[in-house]
Amino acid sequence: REGVEYCYLDGSTQDRGEVVNRFQSSPQIPVFLISLKAGGVGLNLTAATHVFHFDRWWNPAVEDQATDRAHRIGQTKLVSVYKFVCIGTLEERIANMLDEKRSLSKELLGEVNDDSLAGYLSKLKVDELREFLHLDEQAVGDD
Repeated sequence: REGVEYCYLDGSTQDRGEVVNRFQSSPQIPVFLISLKAGGVGLNLTAATHVFHFDRWWNPAVEDQATDRAHRIGQTKLVSVYKFVCIGTLEERIANMLDEKRSLSKELLGEVNDDSLAGYLSKLKVDELREFLHLDEQAVGDD
């Protein structure tokens, strides 16, 4: 409506490569609208300078992968990432849980070496597990 040039990619896009090349090679196209799932594989968007997530995905790793499309080899620009969430909604509660899940994953997987992941999981305190899973004391025993 405002006359801003843009590229668009979703599951129905016929020639993904052509759309990506058009965005990458055309400085006069400042916007690339991408469905999170459709854009999850095979994109290299070094022309991007901003990433906006409007409809957050339930899996933080999927969001991270989508964001990483703009942080590829050959990227020479600073890339800013923004995640939009409506305050006071179920979406906000889910976003908070996702942040907790991301934090726990980094804490657990950041320490993995030759020992098994099960060993690291067994180090979790019951209270930490309850809080992460949002369970009360009756739902989880102390063992």
